[in-house]
Amino acid sequence: MSLKRYCLCLLALVVLGACGSSGPAVRVKVLPSAVVEQEEQVLDPSLVADAVGYEPGKPYKVGPGDTLMVVVFGHPELAIGTYASGATLAPNARTAGLVIDNDGTIQLPLLGAVHVEGMTTDEIRKLLEQRLATYVKDPHVTVQVIFNGSIRYYLLGQFTEPGLKFADRPMRLLEALSLGGSIILERASLRGAYVARGGKRLPVNFYRLLREGDMTQNIPLQPEDTIFVPDTQTDIVFVFAGGPGGMRGGMIPFVNGKLDLLQALAQAGLGYRERSQGKLDQVRVIRSEFDRGKLFIVDAERILKGEAALFPLAPGDIIFVPESRITKWNQAIEQLLPTLQGVSALLNPYVQIQYLTNR
Repeated sequence: MSLKRYCLCLLALVVLGACGSSGPAVRVKVLPSAVVEQEEQVLDPSLVADAVGYEPGKPYKVGPGDTLMVVVFGHPELAIGTYASGATLAPNARTAGLVIDNDGTIQLPLLGAVHVEGMTTDEIRKLLEQRLATYVKDPHVTVQVIFNGSIRYYLLGQFTEPGLKFADRPMRLLEALSLGGSIILERASLRGAYVARGGKRLPVNFYRLLREGDMTQNIPLQPEDTIFVPDTQTDIVFVFAGGPGGMRGGMIPFVNGKLDLLQALAQAGLGYRERSQGKLDQVRVIRSEFDRGKLFIVDAERILKGEAALFPLAPGDIIFVPESRITKWNQAIEQLLPTLQGVSALLNPYVQIQYLTNR
């Protein structure tokens, strides 16, 4: 037998012998949770509806970039649009009618500039009939939108085709997402994604919509809405601690998609002082999930002592180490409010609506 074969046989015998031996088993100690108390809250559906601005059957209001067809019955010389000569709708409707200017006006024979931005076609019809009555006996006007140039959405972040997107009709979220091609799911932070309108984030859960097929999250959009799907590398939490000199702390990023409570406290420069003052056994964590929130009281002191398991954080969590021992959540929120108002644009919709509305 060659030396090489002999060594291989010897190695195999050693491995088999090790597998057959009954050495001491490795025991894993399961630590208890560090959560002392938790509470779940859900936003009032009426508040969610108000934030989303959904009104079933709401008529479309025109804006700059839209193209209108205007016909005055019995007066073809006043008609502006594709039916002026009795023809059918032209393929290039954008240039075939009246384009609403950036100032919200259209130019009509006899009337000149007429402001129509923010009006429905029925409101425009009534306005034109009223104005034309000076020149035409008993005018009957037809107004129709033949091109929706004012419906545009901004798709930013982890899309294969991000950018400014035009739509031919008002859309819901899922339809608008398709305008950006595909979402790059391996890099996208669905829990951090949001729809912004008027400087505020809407209570929409992209994870439930795209991963779980929850169509209640498929909200109707409005022109100029921004859809932002961030990179997982931009996930953050907010850490604050009260004290005589005011709030300390700030925004702490995730590292490779992970972050726990002790890491966040350490990165925010908190720990020794708060521990010596006996504050770490009552750390508050606000976790938002669009239309709902979970409120945790976590005993970080037990984690430090190795008596409780680590507390993993989620993107958007707000961690608060209170100035003094407090027993009620309302007291913690009252201390946090001035600081939260300063970063309100970055907060999840649940916190914005539940705590910052009308304050």
